[in-house]
Amino acid sequence: MGNLTRDPELRYTPKGTAVAKLGLAVNRSWRNAEGQQQDETTFVDVDAFGKQAETLGQYMQKGRPILIEGRLKLDQWEDKNTGQNRSKLGVILEKFSFVGGGGQNSGNTPPSQATAPPPTSEVPPFEDGPSDDDVPF
Repeated sequence: MGNLTRDPELRYTPKGTAVAKLGLAVNRSWRNAEGQQQDETTFVDVDAFGKQAETLGQYMQKGRPILIEGRLKLDQWEDKNTGQNRSKLGVILEKFSFVGGGGQNSGNTPPSQATAPPPTSEVPPFEDGPSDDDVPF
């Protein structure tokens, strides 16, 4: 669970599948051995597909809280400039829940369209997901 760091980036594959890229900030607070408050923020990249991607693109904006469930995906590549192997761990969204009040109007949506979205959205995950050639980023 965290807050979006940017508005969802919604695009479509050549075959018409919706793909949304999200940035999520997850905060953690604890007390160290000396009793001092410690805070840590972890930034997570999330990819959503299909109807879920469209729903997130329609209802979510930067700063809004969301609960995400998904699977981890490790991307690996070779840096073109240095030749070093690089990797990034991300999340492929499987289901999510809107968190917080749905009646907030950010000013970008006319009041007639500022209705609360459905509380949860669940769509069966892709078997293998779209191929890298299908994702338009």
